[in-house]
Amino acid sequence: MSKIIKLSPNQVKDFVSAATKCDFDVDISYNRFTVDAKSILGVFGLDLGQPLKVSYRGFNEDFENYLAAHSAC
Repeated sequence: MSKIIKLSPNQVKDFVSAATKCDFDVDISYNRFTVDAKSILGVFGLDLGQPLKVSYRGFNEDFENYLAAHSAC
């Protein structure tokens, strides 16, 4: 699955925390740069001014709710 979200620098910690609670891999990317969404430094390395693509294979209701609240679409 993949979702498009927008994050401000203030929201990165909460996003990484939500991703870390998932028992499956979560990636976040912008253009050709893809990083582990459970890495706060990796997420800060992306252009937070742009929509970001979150890719994952699994289901966690809390994570789905977080993504829905930050959807860029």
